[in-house]
Amino acid sequence: MSDLTMTRARRIIEVLGASGTPPEWGVQFFTSGIDPYLRVIEEDYLSTFIKDGGSAFKMVVGNYGGGKTHFLYNIRQLAWQHNYLVAYCPLTHEESPFHQLEKVFRSVVVNLMYPMDPDELLSGSEKGIEAFMRMYVSRIQEDAQAAGGDPEEVQERAYAIIRDSTTNIESANFARAVRAAMNALLEDRDDDFENVIQYLKVDGYSSRIHREYGILQGIGRSQAFTMLRSLNQWIRNLNYSGLVVLFDEAEMVVSLNRKQKQAVLANLRELVDQCGQATLKNTMVFYAVPNENFLEGSTHVYEALRQRVATVFHYLNPTGVKIRLDSLIEEPKQFLQDVGFKLISVYETAYGIQVDEVTRQRIVDPLSDAALEMRFGESGYMRPFVQGLISVLHMMRRDPNTQLDAGSIRKLVPGGYDAE
Repeated sequence: MSDLTMTRARRIIEVLGASGTPPEWGVQFFTSGIDPYLRVIEEDYLSTFIKDGGSAFKMVVGNYGGGKTHFLYNIRQLAWQHNYLVAYCPLTHEESPFHQLEKVFRSVVVNLMYPMDPDELLSGSEKGIEAFMRMYVSRIQEDAQAAGGDPEEVQERAYAIIRDSTTNIESANFARAVRAAMNALLEDRDDDFENVIQYLKVDGYSSRIHREYGILQGIGRSQAFTMLRSLNQWIRNLNYSGLVVLFDEAEMVVSLNRKQKQAVLANLRELVDQCGQATLKNTMVFYAVPNENFLEGSTHVYEALRQRVATVFHYLNPTGVKIRLDSLIEEPKQFLQDVGFKLISVYETAYGIQVDEVTRQRIVDPLSDAALEMRFGESGYMRPFVQGLISVLHMMRRDPNTQLDAGSIRKLVPGGYDAE
């Protein structure tokens, strides 16, 4: 836990205690039960197949509060270790509805992140294609200067790197936009950079403005997959391993009309098919949902998608598509206890205290029992367990003489049957 400073540990505890959602950084310090599966994803996909030009799609199924985001954050950390760019994309009805593919592409672009250290990630300022371009152009300039020569030679060397990075890209508009944006950064032309970024982020297309840069068409639904493939081709040209996209249903899905539901299914089916074709290389997509209800229906669209995601992922069958988080945890109580003990260690670092082994067991046991009673509910049991544990730890820190029996501890689990 050498990277876990007091400040970083405090951030983890604050986020978990307040909302129960995973922190942007630090999930590795309280991950339990899924290591064998993460190892398979790393060994069978990230370190080999995807890096060698393959592509894959996995559907992650887990209740709200059941560990989907936690799982995806672990994937992001693994992908960064293998030099991938990662886009963690919360799916919301307003920002990135899956029935509008151009907005889904926009979500990928605005959430794109290069491999970051904890401070960069926690700053929150390094997200999106704009931040990535600024970082990469700065690196290009440093490399060009390190090679030596007069200023004109250095500048020409930087131009050549940018030019090479935009060759062999499917969409000519995308290639021209990226080249124009990076050249604008190189020459400190901020207005030009912002104009092109507007196009790349699907924030609007103006023929009057964008034709000047050779961009002849806006990004609509019909161009979405072409743009996604072009984005990844550019990423590979920059010598990254590829692209990992993490789609996460972050809120209860607002009721969609029949046409929108059909569009979601059709788009998802097309995404699965794209991941099975040679045209989409070096890409791994995870699509996390709270349940499989959206697959219920009798039309050919439902059946076509059901067939594509029918196989179940397991460390003995890594080619399976569906990752059921509940089934990954073989011993739920042991899992919660392990998570609890690890979180207590994080809490100790955050507040500079010590919790003895007897006390750890005394508070984790009743909390895990209470949380497990919620196991088959719609909202999962992990989040209330974590929130309840942090509540107990706060009470004990504030008043070391606090005496809590098992019944009192159980009542601190939010939403539990004993919590009135």
